[in-house]
Amino acid sequence: MKIEGEALLLRIFVGEEDRVDGKLLYKKIVEVLRENDIAGATVLRGIMGYGASSRIHEASILSLSSDLPIVIEAVDKESKIRNVIPKIEECVKNGLITLEKVNVIKYVGEK
Repeated sequence: MKIEGEALLLRIFVGEEDRVDGKLLYKKIVEVLRENDIAGATVLRGIMGYGASSRIHEASILSLSSDLPIVIEAVDKESKIRNVIPKIEECVKNGLITLEKVNVIKYVGEK
């Protein structure tokens, strides 16, 4: 697979403990992205953050929060990203979904 030039970055912000159909939400989202042949996805675990509730979630020795911020990022051609967004929206009940135009310098991978 090779992608170069203009693409879209899909970024999804959720909580680590968020679930859909009994499954961790971030895992479900990665599965949906893979099933829809999105070029790749990365899940990032934040050490501190807050969302619409304004409740701070943080990782520290004194405070063992189990609901840390999670960000899932995926980059692919615009048509493929736009096609998968409705499927992601069905899963995300609380969170934030953003899109950015990006310029892919190099993405090469073998299946």
